[in-house]
Amino acid sequence: MEMVLRALAIYLILLLVFKVAGRRALLQMTSFDLILLLIISEATQQALLGNDFSVTGAMLTIITLVTADILFGLMKKYISGAEAVMDGMPVILVENGIPLTDKLQKVDVSCDDILVAARQSQGITELGKIKYAILERSGHISIIPAEG
Repeated sequence: MEMVLRALAIYLILLLVFKVAGRRALLQMTSFDLILLLIISEATQQALLGNDFSVTGAMLTIITLVTADILFGLMKKYISGAEAVMDGMPVILVENGIPLTDKLQKVDVSCDDILVAARQSQGITELGKIKYAILERSGHISIIPAEG
């Protein structure tokens, strides 16, 4: 039972940490982000398993984490507003070529991040050619080009 509670606690802590870190953390991984992710995964593994390195312990931990994820998915599906609380809402960052600086600061996204997404998805190199740039729940930036 201790392993199940440990797995649930770690799951909730990681969910909270990534909620506080924001969707910016999911946008693009730098080498620093990769190193941090590796360190977090190692610390998480040690916290999840403790001194129990058995196959049974690992399976119980995995089942607990997957079950928790399924339960959160069901909560988002059936409880009104749960998805907005857990995953946030899409945020418009650029409207008609004009960056919305207050929203950019709130979600910690730069105009350079938007231009990278615009170049990669639409071949756009200027903010003025973007009708909308939207930070999606997933951390991806969607670009809608301006007409003409």
